[in-house]
Amino acid sequence: MNLNKQQQITAMFNHISQRYDRLNHYLSFGIHIFWRKKAISLLKKKQPQYILDIATGTGDLAIAAAQQLNPKKIIGIDLAQAMLAQARKKLAAKALTKKIKLLPGSSEALPFADATFDTVTIAFGVRNMGNLQKCLSEMYRVLQPQGTLVIIEFSQPTLPWFKPFYRLYLHHIVPTLGKWIAKNPAAYTYLSHSIFQFPSWQAFLAKLKAVGFQKTKCIPLTLGICSIYWAEKF
Repeated sequence: MNLNKQQQITAMFNHISQRYDRLNHYLSFGIHIFWRKKAISLLKKKQPQYILDIATGTGDLAIAAAQQLNPKKIIGIDLAQAMLAQARKKLAAKALTKKIKLLPGSSEALPFADATFDTVTIAFGVRNMGNLQKCLSEMYRVLQPQGTLVIIEFSQPTLPWFKPFYRLYLHHIVPTLGKWIAKNPAAYTYLSHSIFQFPSWQAFLAKLKAVGFQKTKCIPLTLGICSIYWAEKF
């Protein structure tokens, strides 16, 4: 079942790859740029040199990390080849092809040795994982001791008055925009369902601790519709 989910999601992202960035910008009103910058800024004190960006998609988080942190090397990995093709265009335009390497691959079986990276990042990808616990275990495995995991993910707002407006937006407006712009309403219907099916921040931090991470914390952003998760390996 997990493999089937992974295949379906990969096909979905391949289908919407050319319109993905534009629709992302519209749906978040451009706030996704701030979310990525905030997440990367938290890593400045760590000065990471070898970064793995999982579910790198069209490369936005990897590019932000390269520009803000100037590490020695970033590797971006994703199963959707069409998304990686869009990312390669961006890297060429920004002269980052030597700094960032893109590879096809699964987060459930990362093709890297133990303790390869000092930082692992992932933006808006953990809720798409077929086997979440396996993916988190793989992230832990490839991190060096003292390494850091930074996750950006959509979450459910905690303010009671805001919840019904957010549900209306996700369940009705987002699929409609997905139909008009991406020509794929099913992809953006999936988006809303995946957000509400994702574990609460307390439950997700518990999952991180279960695979060995310590110093875990959740940083809510923009009325709680997005969260940054921070975890360290010791």
